[in-house]
Amino acid sequence: MNMETTTQAIRPEAAASETVPSNCVIEARNLDLTFETNDGPVHALKDVSLEVHKGEFVSFIGPSGCGKTTFLRCIAALETPTGGSLSVNGMTPDEARRNRAYGYVFQAAGLYPWRTIAKNIKLPLEIMGYSKAEQEKRVNQVLELVELSGFGAKFPWQLSGGMQQRASIARALAFDADILLMDEPFGALDEIVRDHLNEQLLKLWARTNKTIGFVTHSIPEAVYLSTKIVVMSPRPGRIHDVIDSTLPKERPLDIRDSPEFIEIAHRVREGLRAGHSDD
Repeated sequence: MNMETTTQAIRPEAAASETVPSNCVIEARNLDLTFETNDGPVHALKDVSLEVHKGEFVSFIGPSGCGKTTFLRCIAALETPTGGSLSVNGMTPDEARRNRAYGYVFQAAGLYPWRTIAKNIKLPLEIMGYSKAEQEKRVNQVLELVELSGFGAKFPWQLSGGMQQRASIARALAFDADILLMDEPFGALDEIVRDHLNEQLLKLWARTNKTIGFVTHSIPEAVYLSTKIVVMSPRPGRIHDVIDSTLPKERPLDIRDSPEFIEIAHRVREGLRAGHSDD
């Protein structure tokens, strides 16, 4: 498939947008992605359809290789689907990238060791041409948001792993995009730190009203954080179940012991098992 055909295949149709709620910020319809390799085609995504609405916290969970990260990368225009349609804020993913519609947090913090935390956060602002005064203002704002005020002059190696990830989140928030895409940002951290960052992330989400797409392998993490949980099946990546959470927006950690939490977690676990059976 040539580039012209691929671009046409993923461009959202005007007629389709008329049927999508106005608060729908991410819409995938029958999305496919096949990678061509020396060993033959690899079907990463198949017939994925999903709507994400403004202000939702959507987690993607499934076994390794099921397309969770690939779908997130399609939203971010880091991968190009080979079929179906995908829109972000009513635009193609590439147009949304140029319009700075999202911030992206990777699995590793990815901070430059020779730059201070403040200068790491400033980097996208420098590239985008913000004035120095505006850079300082935004850096101070996001450092406060992630509870790192006073650490701007530190270097990454002087911070713990959890603090480095918070700095990475601050960098993604610096240009105030409406959408925050997070690819398993806490996966390498110990459980105590992870719980603390989950709490902080929920507070951050409540304060900013961002739309968040979050990849995880952890069932408790997905249930604790999300308003919607997307359960994916093994390759080719398909959506097996979409679970709308009934938990309240205010969620102390001990909500994980509640019958409601356990019931949702059970449905996620059953969906993961069924997805393997389907395969």
